[in-house]
Amino acid sequence: MALRPSSDTRELDRDERDEASSGLDRPEGHVDARPYPAGSSSGGEVSALRPREFARWLWRQLTSMRTALILLFLLAVAAIPGSLIPQERVDPSAVFLWQQKHPKLTPSFERFGMFSVFSSVWFSAIYLLLMLSLLGCIIPRLRVYARAVKQRPPRAPRHLSRLPAYDTWATDESVPVVADRARHLLSAQRRRLEVFGAAEPGDEREPRELVLSAEKGYLREAGNLLFHVAVVVVLVGVAATGLFGFKGSAAVIAGQGFSNTLIQYDDFTPGTRFDVSDLAPFSFTVDDFDVRWEREGAGRGTPVNFAAHLTVTDEPGATSYDYNLRVNHPLEVGGASVYLVGHGYAPRVTVRDGEGKVAFSGPAVFLPQDASFVSFGVIKVPGDTSTQLGFEGYFFPTAALCKGQPCSTFPDADNPVLSLIAYQGDLGLDDGQPQSVYVLDKSRMQPFKTPGGNPRALLLAEGETVKLGHGAGSITFDGYDRWVKLQINKAPGKVVPLVGVLAAIVGLLGSLFVRPRRTWVRIRRDTGRTVVEVAALDRVSGGDPAAHVAEVGEALRPAMTAGPGEHTRQEESP
Repeated sequence: MALRPSSDTRELDRDERDEASSGLDRPEGHVDARPYPAGSSSGGEVSALRPREFARWLWRQLTSMRTALILLFLLAVAAIPGSLIPQERVDPSAVFLWQQKHPKLTPSFERFGMFSVFSSVWFSAIYLLLMLSLLGCIIPRLRVYARAVKQRPPRAPRHLSRLPAYDTWATDESVPVVADRARHLLSAQRRRLEVFGAAEPGDEREPRELVLSAEKGYLREAGNLLFHVAVVVVLVGVAATGLFGFKGSAAVIAGQGFSNTLIQYDDFTPGTRFDVSDLAPFSFTVDDFDVRWEREGAGRGTPVNFAAHLTVTDEPGATSYDYNLRVNHPLEVGGASVYLVGHGYAPRVTVRDGEGKVAFSGPAVFLPQDASFVSFGVIKVPGDTSTQLGFEGYFFPTAALCKGQPCSTFPDADNPVLSLIAYQGDLGLDDGQPQSVYVLDKSRMQPFKTPGGNPRALLLAEGETVKLGHGAGSITFDGYDRWVKLQINKAPGKVVPLVGVLAAIVGLLGSLFVRPRRTWVRIRRDTGRTVVEVAALDRVSGGDPAAHVAEVGEALRPAMTAGPGEHTRQEESP
């Protein structure tokens, strides 16, 4: 018989609602709202909380699910600057360039830790509060869930007809026959089953009434808990990486090598619990760096492929092996991961003093400024304090004139030109203060000038030599090398966040698609017939308990159930 909407608009009585929903555990610490006794301090004036009461109230606020959601949202918002602003732990050269372009914002950003967002005090505070809030939410709910799993399915309400989904009919079959069929049906649906009213062992009398109480959907709460536990696992994994790992970077010129020692890093950020003496003794040489550019079409100037060819040695005395380092294909060595994160040009120059002796010879790393790989760099030539030389300027891979100014029309080195301004004086290298290799301190230096008094710009094509004047010597642009930016990370807990994310997905799917439902089947003798009642109650909205009741009723009914004129009624919530 098809289900029809009930015209009975009566609501469940309070006691029947309590019976139907028994076992639906309230959050721990829940207190029913009720009037305060007359004369109590809470009934009129609000009394001040004692320190212990205030601490308890504060703990309840922190461990509420609402607070956890707010903290999770704040953590996501707090991570936005770390994605938009260059970070020192990821790319120090990008931080330097950003600071050069935004000198007014730099002091404020440094004060608030915007260049190291994920290790800042305010980000760590949100992180720790979120973990504490989640633990405070999860532990009580685990206890509640454990009690709910151990509980038997509740007894049926007295008036099943008042439940949202209900069906009833009469049959000539005996109570045990219908009950046995209902037991097999509900058990096959993987429901926890409890039978009330069964005869005692040895009692051969047919029971007058049997009630089968079945329940399923316990995995919904398990999935919900798994999701929250997984979030904690992710947080713990990330924290473990920050405590026991390290992150560093280095620019290595093709043809040169790298040894995993502290002095080889351009920047190095160890975890709080990481000991520098634990650095694995691996090394490698960047034998060559290949890069191919798109030369035609809409994608002209974009890199098609680039790879660094390495010769790797795991430890001193070990056999070396070759490795092609590419983007998203890191080198795993000594428990660390080596990533290729950038590349650029290193012009080779030879600087001679006034006597013609070589004062400096070799490549200098220049940092790319734009997509055409116009690169900025500094060359420092130590010597006597008064005769030290410094150069800063730009490298143009494919030099051309754009509106009267030098520019580069392509990122590959088709027509390399070096444009420099030379300075003479004290570089400040003997002050004992650390200096960036990408910054030239010109406070105690003077530029070489033209007859008109302007700083002299030196334009050098490949192989060209320019004299500095005033007996200071000369500079030769010998050519260029390529360099690669390598990021070396050790993340001992990197598998833990992955496991946590996978567990969170499984838990989320369970909490979304598993629907807890209670089903009752009451079978009783009445005026010589067996009356069967079936009712169901969903513990979450969005389900269709009426369809479930219809399915159970169809399975339990024999071929012929009610005689002519007998009443069969089914209800569902409007």
